Amino acid sequence: QVQLVESGGGSVHPGGSLRLSCTASGFTLDDYAIGWFRQAPGKEREGVAAISKIVSSTYYVDSVKGRFTISRNSAKNTVYLQMNNLKPEDTAVYHCAEDPVINGSPREWDFASWGQGTQVTVSS
Repeated sequence: QVQLVESGGGSVHPGGSLRLSCTASGFTLDDYAIGWFRQAPGKEREGVAAISKIVSSTYYVDSVKGRFTISRNSAKNTVYLQMNNLKPEDTAVYHCAEDPVINGSPREWDFASWGQGTQVTVSS
């Protein structure tokens, strides 16, 4: 089973930036499509971004387009989520996940497995 570990979360003011990292041990992330989803307290999880394997095509939900960028660094066996112009509504625990299935709305995305997550808090 794929084991994923997220890092890079923190607290920022609105308009700030964070870069989340997703790493794995014992296997190569390039062999998997990877996605990020988030879950705020009392809310359903929602997909945020995904990157395919092989050609690394990317996909973003409308609420983060133009602000978030998902990318791979094969040499570091890491997938990143660069988040710019953060808004209070981006506050959530962010998880990276294996094999995202993009179904309809962001709340309908499905994943094979995911890490423990990293907290992102955006407040003034």
